[in-house]
Amino acid sequence: MTMSGRSIIVTGGFGALGRVVAAAFAAAGDRVARIDFAPSAPDAIPGGLDIAGVDLTDAAAVDGAVARVAEAFGGVDVLVNIAGGFTWETLEGGAIGSWERMFTMNVKSNATITRAVLPHVKASKAGRIINIGAGAAISAAAGMGAYAASKAGVHRLTEALSAELSGTGVTVNAVLPSIIDTPTNRADMPGADTSQWVKPQAIADVIQFLASPAARAISGALIPVSRGEGG
Repeated sequence: MTMSGRSIIVTGGFGALGRVVAAAFAAAGDRVARIDFAPSAPDAIPGGLDIAGVDLTDAAAVDGAVARVAEAFGGVDVLVNIAGGFTWETLEGGAIGSWERMFTMNVKSNATITRAVLPHVKASKAGRIINIGAGAAISAAAGMGAYAASKAGVHRLTEALSAELSGTGVTVNAVLPSIIDTPTNRADMPGADTSQWVKPQAIADVIQFLASPAARAISGALIPVSRGEGG
């Protein structure tokens, strides 16, 4: 069960995962807007809309970006929140400011654009909000405290918003990847066993399912995505 011609927003759309997710929706016939903090897009999607230089914690900037998408595409049906940040540092050896930075990048950014999009997805017949959580937020290892705490905030936001929207047709879910197989992660972890790292396309497949009519009865779910190509 699929739909096409929907209006999709992908935050963090210029990154490794965001580009794959955006391309998957575009290939299915949807109209895709990529919103990113970066000053320019590394590529383009035919028929798509790229909005660069957007601070997702700036409510005025976010409202303007969402309004552009709604005007260009006639509304917003699906929001995919991929934008965020990561840090690895121990509490003793790290900076207290990292905790605030992770909260700002991963939770506040999500909440700000989601709030701006709510009137549009509630008016849609196919309203979907899909967040990127983290498997590491289920059980945090050493050095993952600030990151995991912020992603746990994304999980709680997902659950709370799902309950808030229970009387509407909008579903709110999160996917929880383990290590994503990106060039940055390979550079940061040379020599690591990448056989069970999750491919961006695999995550995109799960996101597309959650955005589809087939997932209409699923809301408030935190869905692990943790297997590599080898299964």
